[in-house]
Amino acid sequence: METKVLLYGASGHGKVVLDILQAQGVSIDRICDDNPKFPHIHGISVVTTDTVDWEENYVMVFSIGNNAIRAALAQRYAGPFLTAIHPQAIVSPQSFLGEGSVVMAGSVINTDTRVGVHSIVNTGATLDHDCVIGDFVHISPGVSLAGNVTIGTGTHVGIGACVIQGVTIGQWCTIGAGAVILRDVPDYAVVVGNPGKIIKYNEAHV
Repeated sequence: METKVLLYGASGHGKVVLDILQAQGVSIDRICDDNPKFPHIHGISVVTTDTVDWEENYVMVFSIGNNAIRAALAQRYAGPFLTAIHPQAIVSPQSFLGEGSVVMAGSVINTDTRVGVHSIVNTGATLDHDCVIGDFVHISPGVSLAGNVTIGTGTHVGIGACVIQGVTIGQWCTIGAGAVILRDVPDYAVVVGNPGKIIKYNEAHV
């Protein structure tokens, strides 16, 4: 049976993932969305999720920016999943990317860095050597992680944030745009500013 590529999510993020896959020479069969706003995106049909014949032989990418939604979908769908890497990203052959993860144009992932499943390394982000990025993480555009940084499951690192070497950020944290992280961050913390300070805590992810 022919394998078809399906994107789940017809948002702006979905458009970027579509561009990445097409730049890789991957042919996309269709895009599905629970509440589609458009019938097509760049010539690819957008259909409602409930019309997809899941008996077909699909390989998928969750093209949704929200970490919690990707985590929930991963509980529902077993895959298989593509890993999408833009040709203009630099990814060390000594690094590792989990299935379903997406790496945008201009990003750099240096040696011995590990990225978990269904995570996003967005446009122009830099991950230096020996970083460990958990599952369902979103590293936003322009983020800079120094060496040996650890980011826990489900955490969102906001646009332009910087994290110095050796810092551990817990799971399901929110790091604000432009924040400068100089010390470890506990689970669920919301951190903003330079230097980064905790202003509240997210609810525990179920």
